Formats: sequence, structure tokens, C-alpha cells
Amino acid sequence: MDQRIINLFDEYTHKPLKRDDFLQRLATLTGSTTAAMAVLPLLEINYANASTVKPNDERLTTETITYPGEETQMKGYLARPAAAGKYPAVVIIHENRGLNPHIEDVTRRVALAGFIALAPDALSPFGGTPTEDEKIRTYFGQLDPKKNLSNFIKAFDYLKSRPDCTGKTGCVGFCWGGAMVNQLAVNVPTLNAAVAYYGRQPDAADVPKIKAALMLHYGGLDERINAGIPAYEEALKKAGVNYELYVYEGAQHAFNNDTAPTRYNEAVAKQAWERTIGLFNKKLK
Repeated sequence: MDQRIINLFDEYTHKPLKRDDFLQRLATLTGSTTAAMAVLPLLEINYANASTVKPNDERLTTETITYPGEETQMKGYLARPAAAGKYPAVVIIHENRGLNPHIEDVTRRVALAGFIALAPDALSPFGGTPTEDEKIRTYFGQLDPKKNLSNFIKAFDYLKSRPDCTGKTGCVGFCWGGAMVNQLAVNVPTLNAAVAYYGRQPDAADVPKIKAALMLHYGGLDERINAGIPAYEEALKKAGVNYELYVYEGAQHAFNNDTAPTRYNEAVAKQAWERTIGLFNKKLK
């Protein structure tokens, strides 16, 4: 697909670009409104592909939980191995689409690797993630940044309070969630491991605060996010942070999302995921 179309969709999903304006520009790029409507399903998320691990998988126990947030009750989807015992915990942080079937599936994947996996819903202050895309975009724009960060920090407090948790914690996030991972790495000194997929980088001045082992995944074609890599890496080296950074040539932003057909890259996603679970096994178990 024309890279200009993918870049336009990225702009639509990450910037205040109204749907009508997006569709008009898409029609210009594709040559007609009819062509734009034919391309649109290839760009938009298809949750029919969101169950690589079935919700009723007998190897897992899943539940919806709540924990205290900032002036709200945070909702979350939790999965853990069905076998009794104590496990390290991983917080999974969704994209700017909220807690959806894809992220629930990712949560189950992490649990299958031997972890308590919790995916908090950032939109809990609004009652949870709605089904309408425009509402989701609106709610994300209304989140209070400080309260939102605190709500995710409190997820670790909840996990450590569970009798089935060993006390070791990590996190992994994608896009908006990747940026949150970077913020958690800065603000949670007890975090053991943090993995950010194509996430906005923190301020260089905050990088020396990072104590966690850090892993960073980027798509080579993701110019918007990749512009921040040089300054981040320079700060990481200067601060002596333990980090691994991977740029996958030819991969798009959101290459891990198998419900995003034009951007998903199966080979790259598999490689990045193996590295991610490898880090968690090394630092949390």
C-alpha cells in the first residue's frame, strides 16, 4: 500500500484530524471516494483476528478486576497461569484505542509465558473504553496526564498486594502505551523490566531516573516516533541505563498489532515478542 496512505492513517489516529477531513484526504490519495471506501477496511482494526489465545483457554485464569486510582476505580483485565503458585507480574498498556480484544489477547499471551498479566483501562475515569471510535478519541484527549500516570503506577501497588505475586514487576506497552512505559520507567524506581513498542520517548533530563532494564522496539518506517530515538539513546548511554534498542527495517508503526492488516508484520512481531518475553524471563523470574 502507498506509504502516504499509511502515514495519513497514522496522522488520523494520533492527531486531532476529524474523520471527514481524513476521508477527504484519503479520497484524494486513492483517486475517488469509492476507492477510499475500498481501502478503508484494510486500514481499520479488525478484531476478528484478536484471539490467538482463546479467552477460555484452560491453561489460564482470567478475570476483570478493579483497583483504587486517582479519584476513580481503575478497571483492568487480568490473566494468570491456572496452576497454583506465585508469579512475577507484568502490566500491559494499550494503544490509544483503549482496552480492547487485541490487548486482552496480548495479556493472555503474557500470562501463558508464566506471568500475572494485568491490562488496566486508561479510560476507567469515563466508565471504561467505549465501542465508538470518536468517543475513544475524545476521552483520550480529556485524560489528566498526572492522574493518568498515577493510575498506572498504582497498578503495581495492586499487583504486589496479591498473594500470588512474587513482587517482581515489569511492563510492556504499544504506541500510546509505549510512551507510558517510558514514563513508568522514569517514575517507578522499583520496576524490574520495561518494554516499549514504538512509544514516544521521555525527556532526556528524566532518563537518569530509570532503574529498570529497558527494551525499545521501533518500526523502521515510523518517522514520527523515530525522530526521538537519537536524543533518547544518547541520554541512555550517558546515564548508563541497561537498555536494548531495535529498529526493524521495513516495519510500520504498530507492526505488532495483528488486528491492523496493513501495518502488522508477522516476522518482525514474532522476533520482537521473543525478545520481549526473553527479557521478562531474565529479569523477573
